[in-house]
Amino acid sequence: MPISFKKNLDSSEILSSVHWLRVEKEDEMSCLIKGCNFLLKNISDEAFTYHRHANPEYEFQLADPNIFPYMLVNIGSGVSILKVESEDKYERIGGTATGGGTFWGLGSLLTNAKGFDELLDLAEVGDHRNTDLLVGDIYGGDYRSLGLDSDLIASSFGKICDASRSGKKMSYKEADLARSLLFTISNDIGQIASLYAMSHNLNKVYFGGYFLRNHPLSMHTVSYSINYWSKGTVQSLFLRHEGYLGAIGAFLKGAEMCGENYSWQENYAGSSGLEPVPSSWLNSTVPVAQLELDRWGSPLAYCPLLAGTDYIPDTVDLNADHQARDYWLDCFEESIDKFVCAAIASQADNETAAERASQFKEKYIRRLHQFRKQPFSYGNLTVRSLLDTIQHYMREFDFPDPYISIKQSENEAALSQLAERISHIDSLSWEAKQTELAIGMLAGNLFDWGAKAVVQIMELEQFGLTEARRRIPKRPWVEDGLDAWIERLKGPPHKQAAIFVDNSGVDIILGILPFTRELLSRGTKVMLCANSAPALNDVTHKELEVILHQAGMICPKIKEALEAGNLVAMETAQAGPCLDLSRLDSGLAKALQNVDLIVIEGMGRTVHTNYNAKFKCESLKAAVIKNQWLAKRLGGDMFAVVWKYENPS
Repeated sequence: MPISFKKNLDSSEILSSVHWLRVEKEDEMSCLIKGCNFLLKNISDEAFTYHRHANPEYEFQLADPNIFPYMLVNIGSGVSILKVESEDKYERIGGTATGGGTFWGLGSLLTNAKGFDELLDLAEVGDHRNTDLLVGDIYGGDYRSLGLDSDLIASSFGKICDASRSGKKMSYKEADLARSLLFTISNDIGQIASLYAMSHNLNKVYFGGYFLRNHPLSMHTVSYSINYWSKGTVQSLFLRHEGYLGAIGAFLKGAEMCGENYSWQENYAGSSGLEPVPSSWLNSTVPVAQLELDRWGSPLAYCPLLAGTDYIPDTVDLNADHQARDYWLDCFEESIDKFVCAAIASQADNETAAERASQFKEKYIRRLHQFRKQPFSYGNLTVRSLLDTIQHYMREFDFPDPYISIKQSENEAALSQLAERISHIDSLSWEAKQTELAIGMLAGNLFDWGAKAVVQIMELEQFGLTEARRRIPKRPWVEDGLDAWIERLKGPPHKQAAIFVDNSGVDIILGILPFTRELLSRGTKVMLCANSAPALNDVTHKELEVILHQAGMICPKIKEALEAGNLVAMETAQAGPCLDLSRLDSGLAKALQNVDLIVIEGMGRTVHTNYNAKFKCESLKAAVIKNQWLAKRLGGDMFAVVWKYENPS
């Protein structure tokens, strides 16, 4: 269910079409707090720190249920400073009349700028040293005994005052005045905010109110001021959707069911990122800032098996790694036609399918070009976010599951081979069986319609599990913990295992199910964890339930485990090919508390995400690298293998 928050609407346009609308008044500060709490808890990469000219400049924060206490500095016409201790406990502890209205008002007097954004643009190209009096202007350099650098501002607009008294002519431009004014306001806000934060023992300060507007110079000035006055003890954090806090809070208050009963995810297809864009739904070239959210069925929870509190799902931050960013943006742009073909083929009888698929392609490529200019537009740019964006656009153009027919036919074919596969495995000696189960799981993981190299093989030749096994390279592998894993299996059985599965067809049926069956034979209970919504040819929770029922009709051991509750299918609340363990279905997170072995399978879930994740229990990460560039980066070649077994004890 998409929920959109849009700014810059003409109220007459709305009221003319919804004249029956009832308007209810809500308390402004209460809505601000509710909206801010909601974004911080639900939207990953919502909050960030800013470091001008660093690499990366933006450092984004994961959504976190533990956000309290914090301080919110809401910068509107004036400034309100609020201390927030819980959902319902907050207070206004201070403020200042020097805010956005001051900047705009004085800026209008000092320059010919026509609006707020024009003032900010002027400030960006100005030089405040032509108007401000610096420490170096007074003392000839640093004032070291007081710890004052020569480039610190001693007096805002001080040079103008000095020139006026001495009768000197000054050379400055409107842009210099705008920059000096911006520094005056931002430094004042930063100093006041840091003093309030320190006096109330708060180390996190969030800024809202649409004054900063993600303007680099403004954020840099505020960050510098807070860091300077607090001596690094207070952290300044900014919000990607700073202008929506009150609107979101009011929506949640007015909704029939509170947002706390659901989980939410930003829809990349409908949101505008850090900068407003022309809106298609308004048929206008006027930039409109827009936030679109997808609502899911239940609250999300943090995986209890993760060790520590510093979990970051993504292996590579493409904001910081320029080489990787250029490669993956090129890769996704070159691969877009395969998604278009799959979309059209999935609705071959629909006369609008080709047109919608073309619109999908055009819009996605436009987004990729935006990422080249502003990789930080939607938070941390990662392979996961690029894949998620594809899924969001697919759904926007009404292609919810373009690989559904492929999944169904591959499931049927794989199920017809399951009995023979199990019989072959059971004929092997114990140690040979464990090796074969590992090789079979890896070979099954090759069947990935999201991997260009594999798709080309599957389209050109007869390709089954036997052929896939031949593609698995000889050992040692890039990550080779197979010997350690087999040695562990000689010990006592695990109590309960959670396996996060990947693809439909051969992968889940001929790779994962025999592996699962072996764990069940050892007396281990098993949870198979699958996506809640479609993504490429990944198996979904609903599809997995059907597969397990059908597999139970073939294999008595699987049927017995299902009936006894020793084998269950669980949904993850994920809807992409990767895996964020900080945002799991709450029911799954609760069930994971009893798990002593976590298995994560697939390139997206094991390599693009969670490669460096540490767990409190034993973990096994298994994947085949189906990308030449990535394989070489990891020290291998095409179809390099990751079999990473770790035991924290």
